[in-house]
Amino acid sequence: MALQCRLSGATFQSLKLATIPISSSSSRFIFRTLPKTLNLALFSRHSAPKAPPFSVLIRNLSAPAVAAAPAAETSDIKVVKPQWNAAIDFKWIRDNKEAVAVNIKNRNSNANLELVLQLYDKMLNLQKEVERLRGERNNVANKMKGKLEPSERQKLIEEGKNLKEALTTLEEDLVKLRDELQIEAQCIPNLTHPDVPIGWEDSSKLRNMVGSPRKFDFPIKDHLQIGKELDLFDFDAAAEVSGSKFYYLKNEAVMLEMALVNWTLTEVMKRGFTPLTTPEIVRSSVVEKCGFQPRGENTQVYSIEDSDQCLIGTAEIPVGGIHMDSIVAESALPLKYVAFSHCFRTEAGAAGTATRGLYRVHQFSKVEMFILCRQEESDMYHEKLIKIEEDLFSSLGLHFKILDMATGDLGSPAYRKFDVEAWMPGLERYGEISSASNCTDYQSRRLGIRYRPSESPSTTSKKGKTNLAATKFVHTLNATACAIPRMLVCLLENFQQEDGSVIIPHPLRPFMGGVEAIYPKSR
Repeated sequence: MALQCRLSGATFQSLKLATIPISSSSSRFIFRTLPKTLNLALFSRHSAPKAPPFSVLIRNLSAPAVAAAPAAETSDIKVVKPQWNAAIDFKWIRDNKEAVAVNIKNRNSNANLELVLQLYDKMLNLQKEVERLRGERNNVANKMKGKLEPSERQKLIEEGKNLKEALTTLEEDLVKLRDELQIEAQCIPNLTHPDVPIGWEDSSKLRNMVGSPRKFDFPIKDHLQIGKELDLFDFDAAAEVSGSKFYYLKNEAVMLEMALVNWTLTEVMKRGFTPLTTPEIVRSSVVEKCGFQPRGENTQVYSIEDSDQCLIGTAEIPVGGIHMDSIVAESALPLKYVAFSHCFRTEAGAAGTATRGLYRVHQFSKVEMFILCRQEESDMYHEKLIKIEEDLFSSLGLHFKILDMATGDLGSPAYRKFDVEAWMPGLERYGEISSASNCTDYQSRRLGIRYRPSESPSTTSKKGKTNLAATKFVHTLNATACAIPRMLVCLLENFQQEDGSVIIPHPLRPFMGGVEAIYPKSR
């Protein structure tokens, strides 16, 4: 059962009869069973108020994986048992608590740093007491090995028994304390790049403007009207079959989707990326390790009833998990993947004309780029990912802007995020078509993905054995190469013609069998 941490993170929708934790003042959680109805829960990537910027070193705020365990009980209260443990550097957090506190505030996170630090201190003190009792127990055991008077032996037996009982109690308390600490600390978001603007989405900084809006000398239609006139999609039939925000693509729209996917894959593969298709159902623990909340409020994630599985909202999740709990050879880095998948999002809370048609839907196809690299290289690869996106969208003739997103718009995993917003003349506004995020080691610490530096000096022990260099966590990055529905909106609205036709951009024509335009069916 996932803990509900309302971060600037992403969320998922639950189709499941769920027992969800209700927070209490003690940082423990009481479980309540919900009625057997469709339950919506969290996959958003937003949050943050204003505070002065600061510069901090990137450090461990989450990671590896441990098998799920049942909840421990204390009288009538059930203590949440984390399904996996993050490799969190609590000492670093304590030593840099001011910077961490400012970061939590800037990102509008509800993480309780003071509670984390209190639990950490308690854990350290309890660990010392456990070690002291273990030492005393060992001393008693050593004394029992010698020749003793019966009375002295009996006294040691009693002392050993008392120590064992006390130690058992303290060890149980230590396990519960570690669980509480882990749960609270997993709510802390990633640190933030010092150049990221502080504030909400409207504080985001313009990084680049590419092209200019096309000037029309005839009345502009939106993609819904164009699609109806060209018989390209059917929302009404899909609503009867599946519900609102679903759609059928028809005729040339199907060809256009396939062309976009194949063209994008071809272009990205030229840049050294390995193509993948991914599972579209994953374990909820993998969703959580990637920084999303599958059962939070307003979740964007669909969970499968009576299982620990979810439908993916992005290929970032299964691709992120492909090297889970492994040590990658440094010589293999960077690992660059381009993955095609279908994506499923609840779009909870989305409404209004700005989300009509294909702009915001529950199911869509997407091509996603994902990189695992050395720690010192992630900023460089972030720049390369946004350059790939810029090249792709420019070659299609789109007008768009690139934004350096403010702290309030960063999901929990993101250290920095660039968004691409393209001009959609029919909707009369810019709409997000892509993003590129550097997640540093936030996800890898949760997923347990490390590499061993090959050039680091190894040491030789007294016994003549070679001690390998310490492993490091990889950095992960993700970027959307092509989200099909919004790309269709851009193409239909920007390349519409006065006669009702739509021109196909030149790069896509070889992938559409040479089709140069979509014409009304009456022609």
